[in-house]
Amino acid sequence: MKKAVIFDFDGTIADTISAIREGVNMAMRLKGYPEHDHASILSFINYGARQLIRRALPVELQENDEIINEALALYDQCYGNVFLHTDRAYDGMAELIERLHKDYKIGVLSNKQDTFVKQLSARVLKAGSYDVAQGVIPNRPTKPHPFLSEKVALDLGVLPEECIMIGDSDIDILTAKNADMTHIGVSWGFRSEEFLRRSGAARIAHTPEELEEIIRGMD
Repeated sequence: MKKAVIFDFDGTIADTISAIREGVNMAMRLKGYPEHDHASILSFINYGARQLIRRALPVELQENDEIINEALALYDQCYGNVFLHTDRAYDGMAELIERLHKDYKIGVLSNKQDTFVKQLSARVLKAGSYDVAQGVIPNRPTKPHPFLSEKVALDLGVLPEECIMIGDSDIDILTAKNADMTHIGVSWGFRSEEFLRRSGAARIAHTPEELEEIIRGMD
């Protein structure tokens, strides 16, 4: 029996790309590096802020840890100024999570910095509609390593196999597999349905209503 549902944030609960792009390009501009379009930012995301910034740097600088660290610190400041420009969830998602919370423990898990995950979850989701919001912990593994997902399960008071992980990317599929959780993909995020199926998604929801049907059908 499934007891908890864990949601990815970016591309699953909310569309964060515009704010991420704004923060990245502000940092690149301040460093004198080229800026990036929407498609490029989409190709950089999913592996956490450090990898996002590494990929955003000019190719010849992407293996220079000192420059990466400097650019990452600057990005944290820049994104911190704009991240709340993400001010709403995808249509139907806040309501879905509120409904599910009547019957399941609810977690939010992202490779975004922890402070941003907590503040954004509080901003776009209804108060009291989730139990845990967890982002990256410094010097600890990010998704798809199972560390964070197992921590969320522990914080929710459930076993990993009692959890359903919801996400829009291959990273979420791998995270669920590595943590022995069930995965459901969503088609409204940053990766296409075709990409998700190629990445091994066995179940894909096209609307929040369909997602709820799939989740409740697993009981």
